[in-house]
Amino acid sequence: MTKSLSSEALVALYNKLNALSPRDAKRHVIVTEAAEFYGVSPSTIYRQLRKYNKLSIDHRADYNKSRIINLNKMRYYCEIIAALKYRTTKKKTRFSKIERSLSTKECIRLLETCGVETQSGLIKAPVGLLKKTTVNLYLKNFHLDKASMNIQPSFVRFQAEHSNDLWQFDFSRSDFQGFSKDKEQHQGSDPILMLASVVDDRSGVMYQEYHYVYGEDTMTALKFFFNAMSAKKKPGFPFQGIPKAIYMDNGPVAKSKVFRQVMLYLHVEIITHMPDGSDGKRKTARAKGKVERSFRSVKDSLESMYNFHQPKDLAEANKWLSHYLEGYNQAKHRREDHPRLEDWKLNLPKEGFRAMCDWDKFSTLAREPEVRKVGNDACVSINGVKYQVSNELAGLSVTLLWGIFDNELRVEHNGNHYGPFYPTSDPIQFGKYRSFKKSSREKYVEKIEGLANVISIPRSALSNDNNNDNGKIIKLVKIVEDNPPSVAFVDSIFEQNFYKNAIDAKTAIANWLGFPLGRLLPKQIEKINEIVAETLDKKMVMSKIKQMFAIKLIETSGAKQWK
Repeated sequence: MTKSLSSEALVALYNKLNALSPRDAKRHVIVTEAAEFYGVSPSTIYRQLRKYNKLSIDHRADYNKSRIINLNKMRYYCEIIAALKYRTTKKKTRFSKIERSLSTKECIRLLETCGVETQSGLIKAPVGLLKKTTVNLYLKNFHLDKASMNIQPSFVRFQAEHSNDLWQFDFSRSDFQGFSKDKEQHQGSDPILMLASVVDDRSGVMYQEYHYVYGEDTMTALKFFFNAMSAKKKPGFPFQGIPKAIYMDNGPVAKSKVFRQVMLYLHVEIITHMPDGSDGKRKTARAKGKVERSFRSVKDSLESMYNFHQPKDLAEANKWLSHYLEGYNQAKHRREDHPRLEDWKLNLPKEGFRAMCDWDKFSTLAREPEVRKVGNDACVSINGVKYQVSNELAGLSVTLLWGIFDNELRVEHNGNHYGPFYPTSDPIQFGKYRSFKKSSREKYVEKIEGLANVISIPRSALSNDNNNDNGKIIKLVKIVEDNPPSVAFVDSIFEQNFYKNAIDAKTAIANWLGFPLGRLLPKQIEKINEIVAETLDKKMVMSKIKQMFAIKLIETSGAKQWK
């Protein structure tokens, strides 16, 4: 425990030092002698002297207060000047890294000569009242200076509950342009060497790979995610599984339909942060800081050593990176008292992680959709290459699903999937014949055509004669009444055929029933809600309602009665 000096000793020592100038050499001699006398170090003496409460200095009653202008008036002028500075601030760009705004002197000139329009009217300061030095001092005292205005609001850190609940993903450009052997192979093209990284939000376990890309492309991202989700070949690194959600920026990968479709197949939710500057002063990309911090760790700790020995090619770079990740993931967790990888194991869900499929299955999921019309020969031609699809799709508009990692073509139509299909062969020779197997649609059409050839109607349908060819009397069944019910003509030219909304439709149903819908049974109300949600067509809604209740109206004495 550090020994502390008594208050009397500190007061005596302080008064002795205060009599000397700040740079007097005797001060150090006095402190050294006091340290030896009390058995402490000189640093302890200096530290306790700094903590010693000196006597407060008396000031005048009007200290730090302007004597030519009221404090409230000065605050009001300072608020207007701070608003002028904030309104004219130019944000940082790639050409200018400094935020620029109107100077205090220029703001005072505008306020004195032209004035400033506010909600209270035109505000104009007397000439010569405001001085630049005074205004700058009060801007700082009122916390209206640039440093105080740019303070971001406080934030709350989050952390996933279980491992693989949330992964943070991003690309980052490497500090190196490339490696020696790879530069020879890439002559004539300039790919970018980038780091792809995912970090488990709960445990902080990191997985990274080097990739040569021409931008943040979807194919590279999908390959990287397959490697991250699959079981690792290297023993001692069990990190794997399909996450529940991925947090990423609004880059090309997040906007890719193919990437989103693959993640939808894997039941992975994609979460993107708000664009920068879309929420006032709050830095929206801060929530992705865990993966950004991982890039900084790799570049500072691993890539800095590349100045001594550089990897020969991409394979060796990934090998060295894998070795670095072993030590990184065995380091202590940011909050818990155990390694990151151990935290990932301990916080897995009860049912365990969701295992990843093999590469062949994953290749079938990664497909780019395109709507095309199939020709009458059941072929589609893309870039001069013909693909023979199922003959039942001939003449139909279908969605082609092009494989990114294979040359297979799959087709989707009305929720049904067909394929895989491959490029077709050359046309057959003249004189030979080849027919397709009839599809179910063609068979159904032939069935209807056969039925059309055998059906007929009796002659009485044309001659109104009740006697058939054999002289037998055909008794017509009376299916309608002599005086069938009718509905008065309604001019529907200017009448709306649809209800405006569900409330309007339910009001019409209640008026037709003659009592509120609240008197109906819960099942009946649920059925009405289904009808209204399905369509708002007046005829269809009322037809289904009448059919549901099966109500017969009897007109007696000019009034409607229920039967």
